[in-house]
Amino acid sequence: MGAAALLMLTGGATLAHGTADGTDSAPAPDGGGHAAHSTGAGDASGSGKASGASGASGASGASGASGTGEAGPVGGASRSGGFWMRADGVFSPPGSFVPSDALTYDTALVPAAARIEVTQYADRTSHRVGTRLRGLVPNRAYGMHVHTSPCAADPTSAGPHYQHRGSATADPVNEVWLDFRTDRNGDGEAKARHDWGFRDGGARSVIVHDAQGGAGKRVACFTVPFSS
Repeated sequence: MGAAALLMLTGGATLAHGTADGTDSAPAPDGGGHAAHSTGAGDASGSGKASGASGASGASGASGASGTGEAGPVGGASRSGGFWMRADGVFSPPGSFVPSDALTYDTALVPAAARIEVTQYADRTSHRVGTRLRGLVPNRAYGMHVHTSPCAADPTSAGPHYQHRGSATADPVNEVWLDFRTDRNGDGEAKARHDWGFRDGGARSVIVHDAQGGAGKRVACFTVPFSS
């Protein structure tokens, strides 16, 4: 049961099901941070690197089926009911010759070939989303939130922020905020933790904004296969 049970190739993405308890090379994301929202500068030696049940490598050397260097999303479920997911992307402008699930709308703030990793982990008591980015503008603050629709050439296509309670407060308690600040290498990371999870099909992407807080210009987007 602990070994990877199913491998599937769909649209160039490799999906793997294993365990969520740290076995079979499928470590659960770090659960650090305070109750709703925590941020920190990324570590240049570790950002974007993780291992998964499929054997896909991290952002430093993955080679995806699309030819972009992206690793396919990987994830798994445990007998206890927990699950984990990790997705990696390489930013490129809309309409690029090699398509990508990670789109940059402002290459001055999110350069082409910058990288992003998004992780999701849930157990019986908490739901955690984390991100790591590499190759952005050094020493700069960015905003990031989970949004309701996939990315497209039009930045507004990703829809509004995902909200646990619709039409309620727009804050890190009711939404998933992943604001971060890059270090001198242009790397950053953030984590958010809640006691609620996503509705089925309700969360489909993350948007990078040019400013922290509840709003800001949409400068990049990454379509993420979040689980409910």
